[in-house]
Amino acid sequence: MNDNTIMISNINDFLFCPLSIYFHNLVGNFDKMMLQSTYQINGSHAHKTIDTGTYSSRSACLQGTEVYCEEYGIAGKIDVFDIESGTLTERKKKISRIFDGQTLQVYAQYFALKEMGYNVKKIRIHSMDDNKNYDIELPENDIKMKNKFDDTVLEMRSFNPLDFRQTNEQKCARCIYEPMCGNSSLES
Repeated sequence: MNDNTIMISNINDFLFCPLSIYFHNLVGNFDKMMLQSTYQINGSHAHKTIDTGTYSSRSACLQGTEVYCEEYGIAGKIDVFDIESGTLTERKKKISRIFDGQTLQVYAQYFALKEMGYNVKKIRIHSMDDNKNYDIELPENDIKMKNKFDDTVLEMRSFNPLDFRQTNEQKCARCIYEPMCGNSSLES
């Protein structure tokens, strides 16, 4: 890994708003209860069993495992990978629809696991609140989304915050960093 490594968790954030990554790193270790939205707090709580390694005791189940993909220069953690079935699962607190950022995040995990020698046969996102699974096409079966992944990684590497202005008011309205941001699309 080097200074140019992209964190897998930042991919979804980048598509939401590239500046949110800056503000997230700026506030760093401040009290999460003050800076996280209810959605983020619930999401952190939902990952507790993964982060503590208590989701499963099966030896064929990787959980909270750090992964790295040299080809894309990406690193992070997976939620759950069942080695026997080849199923990669990203767990979310509540899913009502799948956003591109969530798909690209699991694609990053997929590419890292593949490069590490694992046979990933299936990708899914699990909604914990309603216990539903949403299957995600493998990158080789969804060329449009695979190209979006490639483009997003390139955009992340060349992003210049001075050239960016958020134009989506809904994103700004839902962003916990909006009060600190000079590029908000919300009227003051």
